Amino acid sequence: MSPTGVWDAIDRAPIIIRDALVSFLPEAWRGLANDVLVAATVAILFATIFALLTILERKGLARIQNRPGPNRVGIPFTKIRLGGFGQPIADAIKMILKEDIVPTSADKVLHFIAPVILILSTLLSLAVIPFGRHLLPLELEAAVLYFFAAGAISELAVFTAGWGSHNKYSLVGAMRALAQMLSYELPLVLAIIPVVMLTGTLSTSAIVDAQGSWSLGGFIPSWHVLTPWGFASFAIFVVASFAEANRSPFDLPEAESEIIAGHLTEYSGFKYALFFMAEYFGMCALAGLGVTLFLGGWHAPFAALEFLPSWFWFFAKLFMMLGLFIWVRGTLPRMRMDQLTRLAWKLMVPLSLCNLANAAFWHLAADWTSPGGLALRWVISIAIIATPFLLLSRSLFGGLGPRTYRYAP
Repeated sequence: MSPTGVWDAIDRAPIIIRDALVSFLPEAWRGLANDVLVAATVAILFATIFALLTILERKGLARIQNRPGPNRVGIPFTKIRLGGFGQPIADAIKMILKEDIVPTSADKVLHFIAPVILILSTLLSLAVIPFGRHLLPLELEAAVLYFFAAGAISELAVFTAGWGSHNKYSLVGAMRALAQMLSYELPLVLAIIPVVMLTGTLSTSAIVDAQGSWSLGGFIPSWHVLTPWGFASFAIFVVASFAEANRSPFDLPEAESEIIAGHLTEYSGFKYALFFMAEYFGMCALAGLGVTLFLGGWHAPFAALEFLPSWFWFFAKLFMMLGLFIWVRGTLPRMRMDQLTRLAWKLMVPLSLCNLANAAFWHLAADWTSPGGLALRWVISIAIIATPFLLLSRSLFGGLGPRTYRYAP
């Protein structure tokens, strides 16, 4: 087999393994078996990524904040240490064995189904992310629309958790979470509309295909993030993703110093672990969508590296995005609630609308192919987004100076 054939076989390895596993079944059962196998593979894969992220995040935050991270959890009753990578196993055992405490006055049904709905909504969102050239769990013409429809179920789950707990702290935390998620869902959706406008499709696989070319001899990829409108959309998308995933500096729904643990106050044991897992699944889904829409999906950054498996490039970009989530958590302090909503409605939403006009201009100026025309196209496009950003950011906190605290003598 030629080297090209070997790399192609590695790229198709998951498909080959799946077909081999279902080949022993009757023809009538193979379709259902394929679907079950794909769903189970996605769930197991991202459960494994979740376990790895917990230890990598703890070690990363320890490095950023110059403090010890988990490094002593190894094989029990031995002196073998795994550098802390036994921590996810210890956490899983702890969560499974922990007592499930349900308040007497809580709605037992709502209290139980809230974490189940949340974990299912995040798994449904992952179904339309193309993990490789041949690795798309569910092909839909309106995949982007489906992604946000499935993700919207999480808002219902959060409210169900707060309401079903019959606890004022839980209810306040759920309402704060809903206010945050609804505020940032608008700029999140507006950020991806320019991509849909310029590619002319809602299919995630077609959007990846639209970014599959290179210029300057294969050194400059046609990723959307490498355009003025694409970079602005990507920046808005990333900031809104932090808020949608309840990540620092937007982790107000679980601000322990203010409202205990928000809508999770009355949860313990495995139910709490499901909420924790769903948060990381949602973070992976948003990071995967960002890779798909703006970073070329499973395409290589250089044409000469396209021979490597497509799924390798997707997961390399995915972990780069997840690393950004960890880095920001260890760097920025938590915002106040008024700052959070002001940032969404007074900066990000207007900026997203301005970027729609920017994308429209970029499309209408597509025939400016001369060197002077290309330079003018870039200058005007940058000005369209940079000017409102400077004006809006200067007025964002105008007149809102630092708070002055007065204490009794």
